[in-house]
Amino acid sequence: MRTWVLPEYIEDVLPLEAARLERLRRDLLDLFFAQGYELVMPPLLEYVESLLTGTGHDLDLRTFKLVDQLSGRMMGVRADITPQVARVDAHLLNRKGVTRLCYCGSVLHALPASPGATRELIQIGAEIYGEPDVAGDLEIQALLTRALAAAGVRGARMDIGHVAVFRSIMRAAGVGAELERELFEALQKKDVPALRRLARTLDASARSALALLPELYGGPEVLALAAKKLPKIPELTRALTTLRALAKACPIPVSFDLAELRGYHYHSGAVFDAYCEGVSGAVGRGGRYDEVGRAFGRARPATGFSIDLRSLAAAAGGKAKRR
Repeated sequence: MRTWVLPEYIEDVLPLEAARLERLRRDLLDLFFAQGYELVMPPLLEYVESLLTGTGHDLDLRTFKLVDQLSGRMMGVRADITPQVARVDAHLLNRKGVTRLCYCGSVLHALPASPGATRELIQIGAEIYGEPDVAGDLEIQALLTRALAAAGVRGARMDIGHVAVFRSIMRAAGVGAELERELFEALQKKDVPALRRLARTLDASARSALALLPELYGGPEVLALAAKKLPKIPELTRALTTLRALAKACPIPVSFDLAELRGYHYHSGAVFDAYCEGVSGAVGRGGRYDEVGRAFGRARPATGFSIDLRSLAAAAGGKAKRR
């Protein structure tokens, strides 16, 4: 047996890359500190009922699990740090008012997120708790774009959606949980025939809205079309207002995808993915997740983002901008 062989999709970080990662980590944390964000360092392991609370099925599948030999309870190796930071805010800090926290650490995925992707990522991010208004979303979006600029990446752009668009249509139509799940899956695949078949028992307004959602992808014209053709539901109207505000304030090119429901059972508002040249998928992801803290005894308005530091460093070529 070759004892130096590592598991699949797990690799060492050699000196040149390690230096780039450390330089970029310091630059981004300094950026966060300058904006009033405090550093937290959650543990690598937690009991699964805490680690996976409110995060949905996808994170469960990505989490390595093992039995704690001290307690006999099931533990998990974190696949995402954000739920841990929500626990820290809700249960340990327990502050009133707005709290800004940041973090950086390794996460482990049971399976690679995409073909050829590493299973050990270095995740860096920032979160705001206690800010319910669009001001929090705007601050987080601005901080993410500043982080991309600090890294010196090229071709940065933002793709923005809002889970309340689909959710408000479901609520207005009185859709049950099972049918909502099936419609959700069809929408993720942009399977219009399946959407039409599944929605045949709904009212005409809901049917036409669901058929339109897969087409609502593109530039600012998407929001105008949505405002004109989607049902006049107050929650949906507020979602479109939030998207307009985010687009207006964003300093990099923006596109919209109103059928984007990533983290649907986790997020509660605007969601966004950041892209740049040199990275095939999203280099940063974020959004609003107001309900996650409820499981820890204290639901708080929350919004934030995380960045795959290794992908960002590779895209930047090690040329992080010093402030």
